[in-house]
Formats: sequence, structure tokens, C-alpha cells
Amino acid sequence: MASSKEKLITIVGSGLIGRSWAMVFLSRGYKVKIYDNQPGQASRAITEIRKQVEELQKAQMLRGELSASEQLSLLSSHDDLSQALEGAFFVQECVFEELEAKKKVFQAIESHVDEDVVLSSSTSCLMPSSVFSLVQNRTRCIISHPVNPPYYVRLVELVPHPETHPVVMDMAYELMTEVGQAPVRIKKEIDGFALNRVQYAIIAECWRLVKDGVISVKDIDLVMSEGLGMRYAFIGPIETMHLNAPEGLEDYLKRYREGMRRVLSSFGPVPEFDEETADKINKEICELIPNDHEHLSARRERRDQLLMGLAKLKK
Repeated sequence: MASSKEKLITIVGSGLIGRSWAMVFLSRGYKVKIYDNQPGQASRAITEIRKQVEELQKAQMLRGELSASEQLSLLSSHDDLSQALEGAFFVQECVFEELEAKKKVFQAIESHVDEDVVLSSSTSCLMPSSVFSLVQNRTRCIISHPVNPPYYVRLVELVPHPETHPVVMDMAYELMTEVGQAPVRIKKEIDGFALNRVQYAIIAECWRLVKDGVISVKDIDLVMSEGLGMRYAFIGPIETMHLNAPEGLEDYLKRYREGMRRVLSSFGPVPEFDEETADKINKEICELIPNDHEHLSARRERRDQLLMGLAKLKK
């Protein structure tokens, strides 16, 4: 595998995730090239990144030891794929979540890079064996699934293709750790990886509780934000079990196993997420957060500030 000492990473796709990945890599002094197949889009992405980085510096929330100007000096935009890939040791794909598009992108990328360049996808739930099916050398392919937005939420799920070489997994883990992310290893392909499987289970039960008239949208969100979320921001569910009984995990299961099984067996089928229920939930959420650009942007900005503050606190 190519050495990270070469310090150049190419981002393919200049949307929200691509821009955020670029900011993550820049924060640790990597040179970053951004490519987009829409003419002028990559240069517009740099304008947006410059704005965000400078605002973060003013708010004293900029990641890394380099100043905003020093980080931005490492960034360039490209409309030509071969130029964008020249010199890169790691390629992070960030195009929209559509399988055929990603397959064709990686087929094109492979034709412009050496055999030892790592090819990484940001897909949130597409299987590696599908995403990389048109790549000839799949031993250097990996999923690096971030949580949106990656700059503020540091988890990265590393998911190997069945043919991925272990050294690639190790290299990606070291890279993500170096740039300040929190990588986890998914040991084999599974639909939805880990984060979305857990997230979808939570969403499904919240949806059922609201649909069945058990609780309001506002209150189910409070169950998470002022309850489970407060705990899970610092310790996970397995550690929670271990700490929530005097003698640890085995004691917890002795106390709560039967109750857990009873409650879990009462869960309904997978929700259809039907339009009627969606309309009801949307009306409730829009009463709390008006569904217009100004309010949503302000809410997202506040979210990002809180996430960055939490990340610093956890350090």
C-alpha cells in the first residue's frame, strides 16, 4: 500500500459529505484535491469550505493545529479526474447514494491510479461487494462510512470488501485515527453496517410509539435527547448494561433478562412509514421547527456547535 507520508488525498464528489471530509483531512495537514464532474462545482465547494473554516477559526472551533489560511493553502479543485487523482495515496468517494453511479465512478478512478492506491467509499448502506463490483483489484477497496456531518461527529465505520487485504483495513484505521476521527472495524459485510442497523431500530420503535398514540413527537425526541442520548454520548449500550447493576453485565441480565424479552416480543412489525403517519409526524415536528430554510439552517448550525462542544468535552 502507498504510504500516508505522501500526504495527498483526493475527494471525488464536492457535496456536503465531500466538503466535510476535505475539512477533516486538511485539519491534520494533508493536501486535498476535490474533484467534481460538474464544471465549476469543485471550485464552488472550495468557496464554501473557506467560509466554514474561517468561521470555525473565529469561533475557536477549528480542528487541528494549523490556522485556517494554512489549511486552505493545502486545498485545490479540479474538473479533470486524472489531474485530481495524480499523486494521491487515498481516494475518498462522496458522490450521491446511487449504486450504479458509484460503481462507474470507481471503475473510472481505477483506470487513473496505481495498484497500491486505496479506494474508499462514503456510502451509508450499500454493500462493498456491490459498490466495488466493477473494480479489478478489490483488495485495496474499503467503505469508510462517516456520520453526517463528519467534521463534527467523529465516528467512521470501516467495512471491508470480502477481498480487502487486512493491511488496507489497518491503514484506513490508522489514517482515520490520525485525522481525529473515531474509526470502528466492521468485520464483514452486513446490510446497513452497524450504525444504521441500530439507528433504524430506534427510528422504527419511535415511529410505532407515535403512530399508536403512545407519545408525542416532542416527547419521544426528549426520551432520546434528555434520556438515552445523554448517557449514550459517553458510554454505549453494552457498557451501560455493565454499569447499571451492582455486579456488572451478568447481574444486569439476571435482573432484567425476562423484562427485556417480554418488551421486545411486544414490538410490532417493521413500520411501512406510510404517508398518513408521515403527514401527522411532519405536522408535529414543523410546529417545533418551522420547515423553512432559515429555521432549518439555524437549527443545523446549532446542532453542529453542540456536537463540536461535546467532542471537545469527551477529550
